[in-house]
Amino acid sequence: MTSWRVCAELVGTVAEVLVGVGEAVAVGTPLVVLESMKMEIPVLAPVAATVASVAVGAGDQVQAEDLLVVLQSISP
Repeated sequence: MTSWRVCAELVGTVAEVLVGVGEAVAVGTPLVVLESMKMEIPVLAPVAATVASVAVGAGDQVQAEDLLVVLQSISP
């Protein structure tokens, strides 16, 4: 089983969490929307996988490199 940590690339506020635990996502699926400097930035799935955990909620403040979502796949 392989897992991927999806982290924030910038400082901001979580505007919206678009996925839940157990949900299957494709490459490019929006996972979380961050708001920074009055801009909304979607955080996209880097791989096709299943959402293993969501570490943030709407309204949370995040720093660069903070964990947002963990994705997990059975295939290598």
